Amino acid sequence: MTPKPNPKSKSQPIGYLLNRTDEALTRVMDGTLGEFGLTRVAWQVLNVVEGGGDDGTTDAEVLSTLSANADATTLTTAIDTVLADGWTSRPAPGRLALTPDGARRLTEVATHVAAFRARSVEGITTEEYGTAVHVLERMIENLEGPRP
Repeated sequence: MTPKPNPKSKSQPIGYLLNRTDEALTRVMDGTLGEFGLTRVAWQVLNVVEGGGDDGTTDAEVLSTLSANADATTLTTAIDTVLADGWTSRPAPGRLALTPDGARRLTEVATHVAAFRARSVEGITTEEYGTAVHVLERMIENLEGPRP
């Protein structure tokens, strides 16, 4: 059943709202992380590297994991940035690992990210957030899943 738009409502289409939300998230997150020399994408790269454990992860894994977040050029630039700024190192060719200083700084960044997340969901109940996530997941499933 397709939802019927309310003719008296001035609501924007969902695609417009999704784009505006992503732009706002990126703008505010970039502002939050700017004092650390990071962008939202660079922070996402660091999270993938951190998730790789002591051995880190490969560039290919970073690109694959974050392919829905940014294009390969943007991700490669973010990788270069976190390497140049000492957040990560290359323990082996094509591998990235957090440096001890990078791990320490990432812990500091986490408090700022927590504040950003709290701000982004102010006035939204846990149930509303869960419903929004469920609806978006369902839309992705509908659009990317096999057609009957």
